[in-house]
Amino acid sequence: MTARAQDLLLGMVPLALIIALWQALVSFGYAPTTLLPPPGLVFQRLARQLATSTFEQDVAATLFRLFAGFLIAVVLGITIGIAAAASPLINSAVRPVVRVLAPLPKVALYPALLLLLGFGHESKITLVAADALFPILLSTYYGASTVEQKLVWSALAAGTTPREVLFKVVLPAAAPSILTGCRIGLVISCIVVFLAEMITSTDGLGHVLVTAARTFQTVDMFVPLITISLLGLVLNGALGALRSYLLRGFPDV
Repeated sequence: MTARAQDLLLGMVPLALIIALWQALVSFGYAPTTLLPPPGLVFQRLARQLATSTFEQDVAATLFRLFAGFLIAVVLGITIGIAAAASPLINSAVRPVVRVLAPLPKVALYPALLLLLGFGHESKITLVAADALFPILLSTYYGASTVEQKLVWSALAAGTTPREVLFKVVLPAAAPSILTGCRIGLVISCIVVFLAEMITSTDGLGHVLVTAARTFQTVDMFVPLITISLLGLVLNGALGALRSYLLRGFPDV
């Protein structure tokens, strides 16, 4: 058995324990089925929902907002992080902004975003991007600022242009830190897009949950929760596989 297969099996153990505990709570009557439906019933409902066009459209809306906000955060985070690491002037301008805005719960800005951008995709994408930006920015800055200066000086002395140094020296050396920040940002994006859709939306998985809660359909409440969890698991695994592929030459990967 390969190491990757072992890691996959070990990763499935906590999920299996959670489902077993869920089933035990229902089977032994610790939680009424009207509030906590059995997992088998929830997964059956999920399988039926996945075959409907309406639910597929809700999943597509969530994924669109998630990827759009995440990609914006990746572009801005890497660009600003690299620039701040390379320029003391930009670093001096960015540092106080990061110190003020990074600890701020971005969801507190959502009412203002709704007023400025409306109730459509734009406000939700902006909220996702704002929340995912800072872990990517900080990881990029850390990775770029810890690149061995001798490598940069050697490349410049060999006639390499500053642009080539950026793409051939700095970014490859900072890649482990950047990709770690991207994985954190992706998890945050999954959480924030779901929360934004719960607050105000006419589609998406968060809207499905709120609609089910208002009509006391507990089985339908768990379906979007399971769906966003599975999506997060698959996306995180895909990004982890991409990270391993891109960093296959690094000794610690």
